Amino acid sequence: MKNVALNRDRPDRMYLGLICLVASLGGVLFGYDTAVISGTFSLVEDFFSLSKIEVGWFASSALVGAIAGAAIAGSLSDRYGRKPVLIFSALLFFISALLCAIPLTFGFLIVARFIGGLGVGVASVLSPLYISEIAPPSIRGRLVAFYQLSIVVGILLAYFSNWLLLGFSTSDDGLAPLFSFANDALVDNVWRGMFGTEMIPSALFISSLLFIPESPRWLIKNKQEIKANYILTRIGGVSLAVKEFREIKESLAQIEGKISELFKPGLRLALILGIGLSVFGQFTGVNIVVYYGPSILENAGLALDSALQFQVAIGVINLIFTLIALWKIDSWGRRPLLIWGMAAVCLSLLVIAFQFMSGQTSGLAIIVMLCIYMAGLAISINAVIWVLLGEIYPNRLRGRAMGIATFANWTTNFLTAFLFPWYVAKTGMHVGFFTFAIFCFIAIIFFNRLVPETKGKTLEEIEKYWHEKN
Repeated sequence: MKNVALNRDRPDRMYLGLICLVASLGGVLFGYDTAVISGTFSLVEDFFSLSKIEVGWFASSALVGAIAGAAIAGSLSDRYGRKPVLIFSALLFFISALLCAIPLTFGFLIVARFIGGLGVGVASVLSPLYISEIAPPSIRGRLVAFYQLSIVVGILLAYFSNWLLLGFSTSDDGLAPLFSFANDALVDNVWRGMFGTEMIPSALFISSLLFIPESPRWLIKNKQEIKANYILTRIGGVSLAVKEFREIKESLAQIEGKISELFKPGLRLALILGIGLSVFGQFTGVNIVVYYGPSILENAGLALDSALQFQVAIGVINLIFTLIALWKIDSWGRRPLLIWGMAAVCLSLLVIAFQFMSGQTSGLAIIVMLCIYMAGLAISINAVIWVLLGEIYPNRLRGRAMGIATFANWTTNFLTAFLFPWYVAKTGMHVGFFTFAIFCFIAIIFFNRLVPETKGKTLEEIEKYWHEKN
């Protein structure tokens, strides 16, 4: 079978599609783990009698794990391979979901969320990295961008699951006596069931990963060239495999750039832009709405079941506009999507802040503005950030530069998630949204001055741009 495959010049697109689909499940779990907590806040707060600072710690404990997971993912995958470490991340997701469903103490729950965060951090680095290393150059951009879509799908699945479980727990049917042992997780304390549902996609991810190959780049780097050549040939055909094999060998022979280069004139601006994209991306409040969406809607006067139902609608809007962004990013360009989309985000945040300040949050008004807000985010910074971060740095420095930007992203994410409940309890929900609007306004000015249009440009042209800009 291997000899037949090696002599074919026709790529096996179905094989490639299945591999990338399996790898993208890491993004689905990333989104699911991030969003599933949103439906549990008021329930967990009441169950453990938490203070607002403890609620913030509950929200952000997984983010501490994500920072640690992202920090160790690269070195672990370089040593043991992409595939084994992806399986490790899937096991972390499963263990976290199981432990989150059975905690007896708040401290136990925090540890379980931290374990899930480790999985998020590892998957956030390795899933897109694996796809970029396995995909042919002609469609690499689309396949890597597909990872962002998978995150949005995971968020939507978590919203939908939470809504269904809450509806079941409040129905009159309950559970049959035969299944009374599950009443605690699915009826009396439904937040346990919300967390526990993550075991299903985690198990699917673990089992699917067993059937995908190792990254050809890792195999070549570790002197397993026959296996790498077979995979490259099956994915892209003989001609492309020969070209890819040679380029990978040449790339691995190059001297890796020193991190100090990022602080020299020219690339320094690129580093500032990458950090700015990461920090301002979190100060839009995007993950606050993902984490605390139902709590925000409850604060607006909606019951929890209605809040979860409307959050599903917000998740659908997120999915639709992410698809539009992925469709148009190469024709409309990165810069217009980013700047005009952020303008829509800023205006919607101001309107939401005025709604909370005036008390006009009843009915569909707040839902409509949150949908506009999410649409603006999905079509702008949420879609553009990972594309730009992969383009604005030269090959020899891309991994290290993206590591710095990713660290800034997760750290800012942690700070906003940790402080938000305390901040709005002290100042009011309207002040929280005004604060995000101010940051968005500053971000628009920052992006307008620094973001280049990278559409259609080679990486060498972009690197030259930074030196000329300086």
